[in-house]
Amino acid sequence: MTTDNTTNAAGAARGGAKSGVIGVEHPRYKWVALSNTTLGMLIATINSSIVLISLPAIFNGIRLDPLQPGNVSYLLWMLMGYMLVTAVLVVTLGRLGDIWGRVRIYNAGFLVFTVTSVILSLDPLHGAGGALWLIGWRVVQALGGAMLMANSAAIITDAFPATQRGMALGVNMVAAIAGSFVGLVLGGLLAEWNWRSIFWVNVPIGIIGTIWAYRSLHETGSRRPGKIDWWGNITFAVGLTALLAGITYGIQPYGGHTQGWTNPWVLAGLVGGAAVLVVFCVIEAKVAEPMFPLRLFRNVIFAGNNVATLLGAVARGGLQFMLIIWLQGIWLPLHGYDYADTPLWAGIYLVPLTIGFLAAGPLAGYLSDRFGARLFAAGGLVVMAASFAGLLALPTDFGYPAFAVLVLLNGLGGGLFAAPNTALIMSSVPAADRGAASGMRATFMNAGMVLSIGVFFSLMVAGLSSSLPHTLQDGLTAQQVPVGDAHAISQLPPVGMLFAAFLGYNPVHQLLGDKVLNGLPASNAQTLTGRQFFPHLISGPFHDGLMVVFVLAIAMSLVAAVACLPRGRAGRETAEVRERNG
Repeated sequence: MTTDNTTNAAGAARGGAKSGVIGVEHPRYKWVALSNTTLGMLIATINSSIVLISLPAIFNGIRLDPLQPGNVSYLLWMLMGYMLVTAVLVVTLGRLGDIWGRVRIYNAGFLVFTVTSVILSLDPLHGAGGALWLIGWRVVQALGGAMLMANSAAIITDAFPATQRGMALGVNMVAAIAGSFVGLVLGGLLAEWNWRSIFWVNVPIGIIGTIWAYRSLHETGSRRPGKIDWWGNITFAVGLTALLAGITYGIQPYGGHTQGWTNPWVLAGLVGGAAVLVVFCVIEAKVAEPMFPLRLFRNVIFAGNNVATLLGAVARGGLQFMLIIWLQGIWLPLHGYDYADTPLWAGIYLVPLTIGFLAAGPLAGYLSDRFGARLFAAGGLVVMAASFAGLLALPTDFGYPAFAVLVLLNGLGGGLFAAPNTALIMSSVPAADRGAASGMRATFMNAGMVLSIGVFFSLMVAGLSSSLPHTLQDGLTAQQVPVGDAHAISQLPPVGMLFAAFLGYNPVHQLLGDKVLNGLPASNAQTLTGRQFFPHLISGPFHDGLMVVFVLAIAMSLVAAVACLPRGRAGRETAEVRERNG
């Protein structure tokens, strides 16, 4: 800790006695830091998934047809824009926290996040304009979210001794990961009432958190003056954005193909983004004060657990998307739920997933402080892999008790992994690098969530491409739809059907049109536009794609488990043992 920081901390401690604000030397200060940063992480991650499950209500609210080909881009950017910006900026903002003060950056993040929540809820436009308003301001909101994510773990690591650090980081990280699942339930409830309310809910929490943060948090970590690595920041932002955007746009059809991997712009994004990231690595190896200290990867604990963070985030993100499609597009309509009600009930039926995270996370953090973190982190990923295998064995029209047990098991595995993994990463770096390390960990986590969109949707579309056209044509002609019309619909890109299922939307009426439907017997027209025809139609092809997705998720989870196991250098382990033993 620098002399300036020591003076500031002492002043804060003395000032706390007079003003009623708890100072940094007070034994309760660490709990104040934990509770506020946990609130910050919770609100930042709820915001990403609350939009995910509320997309049907949002599209209806701004009067945008999700099945129009040009509107798929709006849907993708609403999903990935927030996560992409946080993935790009968290390292930079963590580094700025090391230089200017972690609490200062964190507090500013709470303020930015709250103000943009108000602006988002006031969207005055409709159609494409309304979508661009939401996408643009969510990008700004992601700046605030990145400020919170980049510095919360570092603030906690500064405030807690090593003997309690795993527990504290466990609470914080479980809030971060569980927030993505809490958002599913909350979004389902609020979207049922008013789509703008999914942004309103952030406002009172944000105001309370902002005032509380500015009044109660103090700089306790070491602050190291330095220069901003502008070339590193620019190449990292350009390279990662191009790469992740290329992967995401590869989902969309191009040139008669079901996916866009032959699109020159997609190829340019993939190749160019990867090339710019290579240039970024060269820059970071040469500059005196890099934004992304590559030397940290010489530590096998830091490197291995960041690999595990990335792979775990991809697998977890894929699970979210697949479960939402499965519930909203197939299972709930088959069980008599109106399409308008599916977001609410999808969130409710996923509650066991959140319960698993909330139950296992703090406990794993506490136990990892006592018995070591490696086996808990690896074991949690193995439990996740087992839950993916169980979901793979379920039929498309499953019985809910078995489904609930498996998603609970997945939540328990994720909770067992999150806290020890974060503690291993944050405890493996010098105190002066904790802000950068926290940002790097958050980058891998957010990049994994964005990657999961491209990877799992691509795999699902590939799975649908082989069986959906034939299934669709046979299903339509069985209801006396003319062969020509049925064939034309069966040749449409599968991604449209996939997004229809993702949004809990029955596209049959729009695809056939009133002219065809009016020419059919009334009973057939009613069947085609009813709740169960479309879910029955896509359930078989969907399960084919689901098998590919979950097999990859199992493989990723097991590889990530192995990455958690290597031990660090003996000298560092001895130092950590001495710190734990006081």
